[in-house]
Amino acid sequence: MIDLHCHVLPGVDDGVRSLDEAVELARAAAAEGVTAIAATPHVRDDYPTTADAMEDAVAHVNDALAEKGIDVRVLPGGELALGRAAALDDAELRRFGLGGNPNLVLVEFPYYGWPLELGELVVELRTRGIVPLIAHPERSADAREHPERLRPLVLGGAFVQVTAASLDGRLGRTAQAGALRLLELELVHVIASDAHHPDIRAFGLRAARDAVGDDALGAWLTEDVPRALVAGEAPPARPQPHRRRRILGR
Repeated sequence: MIDLHCHVLPGVDDGVRSLDEAVELARAAAAEGVTAIAATPHVRDDYPTTADAMEDAVAHVNDALAEKGIDVRVLPGGELALGRAAALDDAELRRFGLGGNPNLVLVEFPYYGWPLELGELVVELRTRGIVPLIAHPERSADAREHPERLRPLVLGGAFVQVTAASLDGRLGRTAQAGALRLLELELVHVIASDAHHPDIRAFGLRAARDAVGDDALGAWLTEDVPRALVAGEAPPARPQPHRRRRILGR
């Protein structure tokens, strides 16, 4: 599996606090079958991470993982606030390309309110040749209440990521219901951990994948689509659901 949203870089945001924690988090990911992690430090006003800082930290963590014999590769990336994504010039923005793909960026859906500028940002990024992956909309009350508002963004070329801990219920029933509804509407393309610490919102990708209730769809969300996006390729078609299997909670 490939995790496209993880705060595995120590000391740059509210994620892991030390290199030892980063190694522990990567070890837990490897135990679940994760082979690559996109480092996605926050890039916003309270955590104004630079591309230089991100790249240096990625190299440092990869060196530590190699020394420990942990077979997980940390890839570049960033979780960009909407305003930052719009303001960065092409050179800096592409250095935050998710998984090392300069034409793919992770943008953060805010926890409160519907961001009126999101539609404009999707159009702007697509005009610049960049594909947006929208992070965790299921954690917003507005997105949960009006999930169909995401459909025009998807039709416009954006992809959507939900958090593993939402899908398997660790973030509560409300977030779980939102994630399941987005899955039902076929508005989810990626499950990612959004892990911050080894013991707080840890990986759980395997549990979330199992919670989908369909092996082919779970693999599509955690392997097929992430791999295609990082490679700059069009994802394969979404698997058709098995009629006799039901998504958790349905």
